Amino acid sequence: MGSIDRKDSTPQLLNRLRMRQIALMLAIQEQRTLRGAAAQLGMSQPAATKMLHDLEDALGLRLFERVGRGLRINGAGGRVLDYCQSLRGSTEALNRELLELRQGSAGRLAVGSIMAASPGRLTDALLGIKRHSPLLSIEVAVDTSDRLLAQLREGVLEVVVGRMADEHGGDYRFRPLDNEELVIVAGLVHPLARKRMISLEALLPYPWVLQPPGSPMRALIDLEFRDRGLTLPRGLIETGSILTSINLVRSSRMVAVIPAMVARSNAEHGLLRVLPFHFQRRLEAYGSIVRRDHALSRPARQFLTLLHQDREG
Repeated sequence: MGSIDRKDSTPQLLNRLRMRQIALMLAIQEQRTLRGAAAQLGMSQPAATKMLHDLEDALGLRLFERVGRGLRINGAGGRVLDYCQSLRGSTEALNRELLELRQGSAGRLAVGSIMAASPGRLTDALLGIKRHSPLLSIEVAVDTSDRLLAQLREGVLEVVVGRMADEHGGDYRFRPLDNEELVIVAGLVHPLARKRMISLEALLPYPWVLQPPGSPMRALIDLEFRDRGLTLPRGLIETGSILTSINLVRSSRMVAVIPAMVARSNAEHGLLRVLPFHFQRRLEAYGSIVRRDHALSRPARQFLTLLHQDREG
């Protein structure tokens, strides 16, 4: 199998790669067999086999292990597939932006944010950019950091306001904004709502609403229980939606862990109680996250300036 010289390898690789080969990689990942991928792309299996061989020859590496009649992706294939998925997401985003430009829009910005940033910095930055560009189309996704980073990696989002996992540090640029405190909340008539001090043990008999595993908030909660020698309550409700968590505790004896800024805003309006419990651990600071390998659009650069202006200037 051929290989690409290290010297000036990027232009050579760009010349050798074909969009149809990228489509084939994505189809194999979806269909799990070369025959299924060929049918999805409307080509014969021999043609798909040759295309895959040409791609592997261009890269100088095998991407799949042949297992019976199927294909099993290997380490090199996984990295190439990540690139293909990222390119698909970027292409979809570009297509949407071009469509809006043809329709007379001032462009498009796709932003993702954790809930903690929404009441303050995110809202202020969004209002500021709309004052500068009233016709700009903006999409805002609110979710957990891990899910938002997946969308950023695929090119669905251009900017994320959230936390960064250490293992992805080299792929992104992170600029800190604020720290986030977590609190436990309950409904106004919860049996513990009027207590002056509450232990974690006292909360165990009640149903809990937590973020799903994989999110930074959930990781901190898991560590809090472990540090105290306790196990998580059984029968959890797991959701990344802070609004759903709030609605559940207001209508039941459940307790939930949510960002302090969001909790106190709701408590001031008489919608829930912030219980007097203090976590021993604190979350890492959240901030803006962008891909290192992606050139930012003008609206994205403008949004970041507005997002950081109070802290940096």
